[in-house]
Amino acid sequence: MKHTTHARSNRSKVLLLALLFGLGVVVAACGGGGDGDGGGSSSGGEGSDLSGSINASGSSTVAPITIRAAELFEDESPDVAITVNGPGTGDGFVQFCSGETDISNASRAIKESEAAECEEAGITYTELKVAFDGIAIMTNPNNSLECVTFGDLYALLGPESEGFSDWSDGQALADELGGSNSFPSAPLEISAPGTESGTYDSFIEIVLEGIVEERLGEDASAAIRTDIPGIAEDNVIIQGITGSDTSLGWVGFAFADENRDTVKALQVDNGESGCTSPTVETIADGSYPVSRPLFVYVNNEKAAANPSLEAFIEFYLNDGYTSAVTEAFGDSGYVELPDDQLQEAKDAWANR
Repeated sequence: MKHTTHARSNRSKVLLLALLFGLGVVVAACGGGGDGDGGGSSSGGEGSDLSGSINASGSSTVAPITIRAAELFEDESPDVAITVNGPGTGDGFVQFCSGETDISNASRAIKESEAAECEEAGITYTELKVAFDGIAIMTNPNNSLECVTFGDLYALLGPESEGFSDWSDGQALADELGGSNSFPSAPLEISAPGTESGTYDSFIEIVLEGIVEERLGEDASAAIRTDIPGIAEDNVIIQGITGSDTSLGWVGFAFADENRDTVKALQVDNGESGCTSPTVETIADGSYPVSRPLFVYVNNEKAAANPSLEAFIEFYLNDGYTSAVTEAFGDSGYVELPDDQLQEAKDAWANR
């Protein structure tokens, strides 16, 4: 057996170290070859014949799902070593499109510029949607704020709030945008992802871009204030939120839920039914307005040349799917795809 993660009991500890220090988690992995129809099971006797290695990198949000799938895969083929790193979606695509990795975990779809880099390098890939996740807007539990609108968030984090250092600095802009909060006169301590993160990109796309286009149009030089000190590691963002009573920031819902004893996930007004908390149910039904799909991208040529990689993806989408998605953080997990969307992913893989 290759170097492993100590499997189940130490999963959270290993993941914490990996995301804090950018170290790869190496897991022994599993899985038999799929039957090619995109919907069959991958488990079976073939798995024990697999060996070699698989290298996955990219989103720290998606990494726990891939890590959990690899742990489950380990049970059948302990001679396959799967390395999972979490430097961020953007950095992951840089590695993927230069041929360094087999799998790129992504908390957003690949950008046109990134796809062009892959094409220039002669790399073809299959995009697989694997789950849904919400983005949790967080503050410290000692903050009395309970619910925010997109306008409130724009007033504190948008390009027009550049340089705001106090919550009250954003009050006039929030009022102009129909906000209902009375912001305190207190330091605005922002703890949020950096530009390498897909969660950073998704927050801008979902929350800010529409307001930016409406208010600034072509005059917008940025879609978010540029003086936010971006943080690469979700654990450090959580530390920033817990360390200040008047903090504000965001991470993927599953990660915030894992730390729900130390951070407060704010409700967000969805414009229809009102203030909505991020939960598995509200993310699944779309009522929580800050939600997004999660993806893995697989290098087609590497899959054709590596039976273990092909078997792992078959396992990921079939036997290991539900456990990988729902058990990524132990009791806290992500939101599974509806059956029709999961079948679309299986079909995309079968028809690659």
